[in-house]
Amino acid sequence: MGAQKASEDGDRRIGRRALIVGGVAAAAGTAVLARDELARLWWRMPGVEKPREEGAVDYADARWVAASDANWRRADRPDDFGIDMVIVHVTQGSFDSAVQAFQDPGHKAAAHYIVGQDGRITQMIRELDVAYHAGNRDYNERSVGIEHEGFVDRPEDLTDEMYEASARLTARICARYDIPVDREHILGHVEVPGTDHTDPGPHWDWDRYMKLVRAARTAQAAPSGSPSPTAR
Repeated sequence: MGAQKASEDGDRRIGRRALIVGGVAAAAGTAVLARDELARLWWRMPGVEKPREEGAVDYADARWVAASDANWRRADRPDDFGIDMVIVHVTQGSFDSAVQAFQDPGHKAAAHYIVGQDGRITQMIRELDVAYHAGNRDYNERSVGIEHEGFVDRPEDLTDEMYEASARLTARICARYDIPVDREHILGHVEVPGTDHTDPGPHWDWDRYMKLVRAARTAQAAPSGSPSPTAR
């Protein structure tokens, strides 16, 4: 779990960037805005952004509990920011303490999902939106963050139920955004440039996890009634 100052992630209000960019454009007269910035602003205009339903989840097996809006930034991903990564975290605390932290506006950080040691999953930020979880603005904008209940120095916290539930979740995210199932696109918080965090830690079994994600991805893609492979 990684807290950071809001200023490190930049603006979090939809209108602020539009006003700033609009003011610069007006002052410059014929100045041309960058193509990617125009695309991002387009998806933030009233009537254009995707419809939202209160309490909706992006993953059917998840339970919704809203994070404080101080810990994420509204967006319309993947139309304004492409999603090409899943970032794995460990909470350094209990499941409930992580939920409470992400509901605290003073925490200044939150991930999209929390996975418990018993396999339960809570979603706290929509995948549409940018969560402050990686400590790197570019990585935040391009990723979905998944926290896992436990401590990095306690291998017993990384249960079978957690690995399996998380792998199914990651496989679904990869399928939704056509993310390759490899270690360049599924990475730990420690691998994010500029971070000072060590999670998911030395006891996180990447070989096991990637096998589970690949197996889940294959099973999810299989026609109904087909036998499902299992990771060993």
